Amino acid sequence: MSPTLRKSLIIAVIVIAAIVAIGWYLLQPNTAKYGDEELTGTDPLIAEIQEETIPSIGIMDPVGWDEGASPTPAEGLNVSRFAEGLTHPRSMLVLDNGDVLVAETNRQPGPPASFTDRVAGWLMGRAGAGVPSPDRIVLLRDTDNDGSADSQSVLLDGLKSPFGMAVRDGRLIVANTDAVLSFPFTPGDTTIARGQEWQLMALPGGGNHWARNLLLSPDGERLYVTVGSASNIGENGMAAEQGRAAIYEYDFTTQTSRQFASGMRNPMGLAFNPDSGELWTTVNERDMLGPDVPPDYLTNVPIGAQYGWPWIYWRFNYDERVETAIPQYLQEYTRWPEYALGAHVAPLGLVFANDGALGQPFTSGAFVARHGSWNRSPPAGYDVVFVPFDERGNPQDVPPVPVLTGFLGDDLETTHGRPTWLAWDNAGGLLVSDDTGGIIWRVTGTPAAASQEPADN
Repeated sequence: MSPTLRKSLIIAVIVIAAIVAIGWYLLQPNTAKYGDEELTGTDPLIAEIQEETIPSIGIMDPVGWDEGASPTPAEGLNVSRFAEGLTHPRSMLVLDNGDVLVAETNRQPGPPASFTDRVAGWLMGRAGAGVPSPDRIVLLRDTDNDGSADSQSVLLDGLKSPFGMAVRDGRLIVANTDAVLSFPFTPGDTTIARGQEWQLMALPGGGNHWARNLLLSPDGERLYVTVGSASNIGENGMAAEQGRAAIYEYDFTTQTSRQFASGMRNPMGLAFNPDSGELWTTVNERDMLGPDVPPDYLTNVPIGAQYGWPWIYWRFNYDERVETAIPQYLQEYTRWPEYALGAHVAPLGLVFANDGALGQPFTSGAFVARHGSWNRSPPAGYDVVFVPFDERGNPQDVPPVPVLTGFLGDDLETTHGRPTWLAWDNAGGLLVSDDTGGIIWRVTGTPAAASQEPADN
């Protein structure tokens, strides 16, 4: 080998080693410094940023559940399998007759728009979220009322990433990723024929946040619709975010819609607080500012509310990465969220306490499914928690109370499943969908021991 060739090989080896070393360094996750004690509550710590060029990777390998295994309920609660063998179950709707509708769904295929999108898509695949979308609504029926579905059938298929569902005036309303559709339906039906549906609203479809949730107002006259952002921080330009990062209100009487609230990167869960009548939502905040910032949140949503995305997070904090100029009015009108749920915990499902169905201490407040982090070390979320409210209908400044844990493996490198959506069944059980586990869990309170009269002597 000539000296020139030997020198060239040595240089090539050094360059390759340097590239590998730099890549290895960049892919090492930043380690979180704080936990729920600091990053949750009404006045959370807003940590210093650790800006990331490449997202920190904290994906848990999905290993599923062994036969007979289950998550761990809080003391005084029980958990059982309501249904299993489902394909990526996400949202749920419980009907008056007790039937449970489940959206088996995922994002639509499509070319990723950026390097970050490619990385995120690969990570979601590793986490068990890369399955093709089944695009259908499944009906689960518990015919003998034993707390376990004994009938499972496809109610409606051929949809496009369906998610939110509502029933009103003989119609099943379904939110596809790009439209809200209305189908003729009567509770008790086991199939829905296609061809008689109509469109209520067109929606901007797809994007990083493709799921569209629905909620009827208590009087049934209005429908609330969530639309998440297409990107992390508007990096593809704000024109691509037109009509997104918002909640809409549809009026059935006028058949018109309006933007109800905005500036929320990915609003997901929707529920009305039974004590105050306010609309509340869970919101997934932005990524790549470090493992501890910013916290995802639970908040009320007054009409016209603005939460700052993409320019501002948590009222006073500017995201300097956003290239589009900030609207001048935004700082004045941006609201402080009501309750922090932790950084990168990905809160999804939301329900309020159901007349104390699970007993103390779960009598006044909100239950939230924290789907779990994909870019944090150590991982966060992967549980169902309870946020206690005070007598005035506001969250208390305390960490959330664990309700259902054990989705993460003991090694913190694997996951049995991921809690996704929440719904109350008609018997007072809390249903929890587990999208990567393919299971609907049912959480109940421990039955009180029957009182006994003292025997006559």
